[in-house]
Amino acid sequence: MHVFTMRTTLTLDDDLADILLRETKKKGVSFKETLNATLRRGLEQEQIGVPRKQVVTRPHHFGFKAGVDLNKLNQLADQLEAEAVADKLSRPR
Repeated sequence: MHVFTMRTTLTLDDDLADILLRETKKKGVSFKETLNATLRRGLEQEQIGVPRKQVVTRPHHFGFKAGVDLNKLNQLADQLEAEAVADKLSRPR
């Protein structure tokens, strides 16, 4: 393993910068230490392959109630789409 110091410019999203600054203040350490520790933890987890909780999904049929005419639903969808297009085309640019 090579030990060296690398200086770099890093652009952080605002939400991440806020989190890192809060951690810096909470722990009383430098921003550099907080950033390095956070990166180290994240990379270690990636290398270890932290097991994730298995999620089970149960299928459920959300069909239409008896008596619903699907052709009329398709006609309604077509009509609404046509109205939306007509409305969009009628607006001044």
